[in-house]
Parts: sequence; C-alpha cells; structure tokens
Amino acid sequence: MKSPICEMLGIEFPLLAFSHCRDVVAAVSRAGGFGVLGATAHSPDTLEQELRWIDDHVDGKPYGIDVLIPENISTAGEKDVTWKSLERRITPEHRDFTRSLLKKYGVDLKITEVSSDQPQPFDGETALRLLDVSFNHPIRLIANALGVPPKAMIEMGKAHDVPVAALVGAKEHAIRQVAAGVDILVAQGTEAGGHCGEVSTMVLVPEVIKAIKPMREVPVLAAGGIMTGRQMAGCMAMGAAGVWTGSVWLATTESETSEIFREKMIAASSRDAIRSRGRTGKPARQLRSVWTDAWDRGEDSPGALPMPLQSLISRDAFASIDRSAAAGNAQARDLVSYFVGQGVGLIDSVKSAGAVVQEFKEDFAEAAEHLTMLVSE
Repeated sequence: MKSPICEMLGIEFPLLAFSHCRDVVAAVSRAGGFGVLGATAHSPDTLEQELRWIDDHVDGKPYGIDVLIPENISTAGEKDVTWKSLERRITPEHRDFTRSLLKKYGVDLKITEVSSDQPQPFDGETALRLLDVSFNHPIRLIANALGVPPKAMIEMGKAHDVPVAALVGAKEHAIRQVAAGVDILVAQGTEAGGHCGEVSTMVLVPEVIKAIKPMREVPVLAAGGIMTGRQMAGCMAMGAAGVWTGSVWLATTESETSEIFREKMIAASSRDAIRSRGRTGKPARQLRSVWTDAWDRGEDSPGALPMPLQSLISRDAFASIDRSAAAGNAQARDLVSYFVGQGVGLIDSVKSAGAVVQEFKEDFAEAAEHLTMLVSE
C-alpha cells in the first residue's frame, strides 16, 4: 500500500496492533501488520527480556513500543515518589471498601509486597529508562498516551531516527502534539478500550485531520472500535493513513487475557464496555462488572482515588479476582474485567493473531473494491 505509514514504518499493511503480549506483537508483525508492545508495566530488566524474545520471534519484521507518561496526575511535580509512599495516602475507607467488596464474592485480597524503592505507577522517569532499553533493539516506533510526550522522549526519537507517536482524543490535543513535534497522531475515539475521551472515532478522525492541516504534514491513525478491515477502509476513506487497534487482539489465542475474560467478551454487547474510573482513577473503557458498578454506582462507594492511587488498589484486587475465578470460584467471575472497547460486541470467537491480520486484509480489499465499483458506476 502507498500509505505514508507503510513507508515510515517499513510495513506492507497499515494495521497497528497495541498489545501487552509479546506473542501478539510478534505474530502481527510477521503477518504484515505492525505490533506495538505496551511497556508501561515493565521494569527495564523485564522489558529487555521481552524485546529480546520479540527480536528472536519476529522474523526481522518491524515493531514498536508504547509507554504511558501522563501529563495530568495527582503526583505531578513531586520528586522520588515511590509505591510505598503512595500506599500511605490510601485511606482506610478505600481499603475497607475494597476488602468488603471482594469478600462478598468469596475473594481473599492478597497484597503483593513491593521493594521500598519501587517507583510509582506511570512514573515518567521509569518510562524514559524503558525507552533507553528499547533503543538497544531494532524498534521502529515509540508511542505515548495521556498527554504530550516529554521533550526528552521526542528528542530520543529524533536522535535514533525513530518516529514518535502520540494518542489524542480531541482536536485541541492534536494541535498541541503537532506543535510539540510528534511524528504520528493516533486519533482515538471514545469507543476505544482503556483511557479515552468522549468524542466518537467517526467525528474525531476528520476533525483532527482538518485541525492540523495548516500546521504540517503529520500522518493520522484512526483508533477506537475498529475490529474489521471494512472499518479500516472507512477510516482511510476519511483521510486516515492507517489504523491503531487494541481490543480485537484480546480475543486471540496469543493474548494475555484469561479464558474466563475471553468467554465474557464473546458474550458481551457493545453497551457492556463502559467508561469507569474504578481501575486507574481516570476514565477508562472496560468491561462492565460488579467492580465497576460498585465503584461508580454503589451507595457506599468512597469514590475512585485520582491516578495513580487507584491503580495501587486495583492491581492487587484484580490479581486476586483472577486467581479466585481461575480456581473455580463462580462468584468471582462477576468481578472479572479488563480494558476493552465498544467493538467487543463484534467479537464472536477466539482466533490466532495471524488469522485476524489476514481477515483485516481480506475485508479491507472487499471494501475497497466495493467503493471502486460505486464510483465507476
């Protein structure tokens, strides 16, 4: 294809796949797309192991990594914030609410001990160290979510001749990103899984393209609810250079999701993917569950804490929920959840990541042929 994204990233098909699972990243890139590893939860050591594995299994195909450096976070401007120091800020009310909720469904909350110097979640300095590690590998893209990448990240990309991408949920965000010097914009509509805004993909993509046109040429990837090649073709008809996808890979045999969550995805409708602050403290789209209902609607809910404090509560809670459900606790299944977009309503089976890429290509070709036929008539 002649998309500028194909030329920038050295790929044949402008389908980018965000995943926390190295197997998905490698499989998508091998199949002609472009895998992007979500690296936020890693330490420099574990990321080195993951990237070394990808290098050995990607058959020389290009891939990238994604970090999360929020501009707006409750600890912004503070120095040397650790996980332990944040734990002291969580109120007894929030701890008691969490334990009581899990106990009601037969789940024992197990707390994972962390080292005294472990950085806070979403720590910016840690993210930059992860980028340092990644440049020892043949990555072809670095991406950031939840704000304009720090100047150091953009400079790293330029120094290594690696494009820097940034996710945006509104046209004003896009304008700031282009002014800051990013190379690729990911216009992510509210349909998307994870952290997202309130504007739909159908509206956001052309709005972003129009807003940045007077500034400079920056390829725009469409994101949010995109599960098929026909949707991809529609987005590119609006002017997108390709698509950024995430939720569709959760229902693959290689993904990191549990069998229970995959079953829940297949059974879910699009309306079951809701925005909730109950997992990270910021609005993030995820599968509705007893957990989201309790935090968002419960009469005795203390309300979600701001990012990153809520993540300290939810990490151990969801690890405990998943263990309990996997061990056969039927009640715990009602608590099982994960980030997923409204496209979940289109998931009807579990397939390999390579098969999903092939389906995207075939659907895209059929859609393009259909449009050509309409024009020729």
